[in-house]
Amino acid sequence: MTTTSEAWTPPESEPAAAPAPISPADVTEAARLVSFGLQAKLLPARDAEYGELVRRYREDPPFGRLADAVATGMGLVVLEVSARAGMAVAAAEDSVFAVRMGDYSRRAASESTDRFLHGLAHLAVAALAFPRPEDLADDGYLGRVTVNGVDAFVRQACRRLEERAEAEGANTDPASDAPGLEAAWRVWARRSATGATKDARRLAGSTTGIVSKAVSFLVDSGFLQKTSDDSGGTYRTTARYQLQVRDLAGGAAMAELLDLGVVPVSDGTPTLAPPDESDELVADAGLPFHAL
Repeated sequence: MTTTSEAWTPPESEPAAAPAPISPADVTEAARLVSFGLQAKLLPARDAEYGELVRRYREDPPFGRLADAVATGMGLVVLEVSARAGMAVAAAEDSVFAVRMGDYSRRAASESTDRFLHGLAHLAVAALAFPRPEDLADDGYLGRVTVNGVDAFVRQACRRLEERAEAEGANTDPASDAPGLEAAWRVWARRSATGATKDARRLAGSTTGIVSKAVSFLVDSGFLQKTSDDSGGTYRTTARYQLQVRDLAGGAAMAELLDLGVVPVSDGTPTLAPPDESDELVADAGLPFHAL
């Protein structure tokens, strides 16, 4: 009896399923998610549709890539998409949504010197909100800043810079190409903290007035939330601001400001160095920040 054996061949594998086509409804939802991200103060927890779109972004990779592409086409950079921050986006330099610091400062002040001080105020707020690298890395960290505390911090930095300039025999009138902070401390230190009125009202051109304008802008941008009127105004940071400062943290100016040692870190609790008695400080210029 003859047995005929046939060569075994493996079954043909099924062809990979083609990706689902992108529908107009998908594009609409992706654009809708980006539009939510542009509403700086809105969080997924406060809007059911926003929360559902964030969930889909994280669980449906093709939809996530589509939303990223929509954002890119609008000149936006996606920093994070999460329940805590929503769709946090930053505008690229050439984006129609970009709010340049120069535009802000021109609106905030007419004098070029004041515009420079507004930039310094923003730098100081960021440095105080997240003084340590681990603060930026910890998604659960909340910084707190106060208007009076920020002014006190900058004045402390001014004093440290003045001491350094004297030790190095620096000219009291720095050249135009001097480092930004070296040139800035003289301007800020000479400016009144509150103004010259009899009741010491906060004037727009005073240093606390400049800080107040800066934090108000950050509140409108969804970066800070006001918690009280204490110490000239007390504010806490948002997840969106933490993401923005992560990008700023590598800047030379911020590193130079923190390296002055005005914010010593010992047991993990940030604090201001004791002020010099000659410093002009407004009332309640105490701790400008802490972890909540």
